[in-house]
Amino acid sequence: MLTHRLVRTWEVLPSRGYSTAWAELTGRRLGARGRAVGLVPEPYWVTYTLETGEDYVTSRLYVTVDTADSAVTGDTTRSLDLRNDGGRWTVDGTHRPDLDGALDCDLGLCPLTNTMPVLRHDLHRRPDGGPHDFLMAWVSVPDLAVSANRQTYTPLARDGHVARVRYASGDFHSDIEFDERGLVLDYPELATALTR
Repeated sequence: MLTHRLVRTWEVLPSRGYSTAWAELTGRRLGARGRAVGLVPEPYWVTYTLETGEDYVTSRLYVTVDTADSAVTGDTTRSLDLRNDGGRWTVDGTHRPDLDGALDCDLGLCPLTNTMPVLRHDLHRRPDGGPHDFLMAWVSVPDLAVSANRQTYTPLARDGHVARVRYASGDFHSDIEFDERGLVLDYPELATALTR
């Protein structure tokens, strides 16, 4: 089976930082590792690995965050092991029933995690489709708190190799540009790809 290896770096605006993902697409599976650095709300360094099963359904997200804690000498390191086993989610080994039924994780300030629902439903190739509603296991950065989050993706238009999909969650919405592989090119107010 053919594997596509992709690398993408984004400037991340809210954190005043950068995020790079090394991704592999094999069949209808995605594997990735990534690193990010940010200055807001405090200097931090993130590393993560992401694994999906068939149809790009998240099976595991493992994240480590290093921050400089100004109240304590030395650095602070936090980690998170988020797993989905057939629709049953655990956070560091503890079952989280509020996440059950979610198919995807969404790592805060990480444009790569917008890719899974887009690929699963071909939203970057079908600009005439209606809205798709999702329950996500959302992970905030840099504190790594996990919560259930409702999101809607609506395909809007396709122009050559670029597709626009409207992302909405609560009162927030943004028209995100994706490339032909389903990776974010431009996410207004959040991230812009530095390599296309």
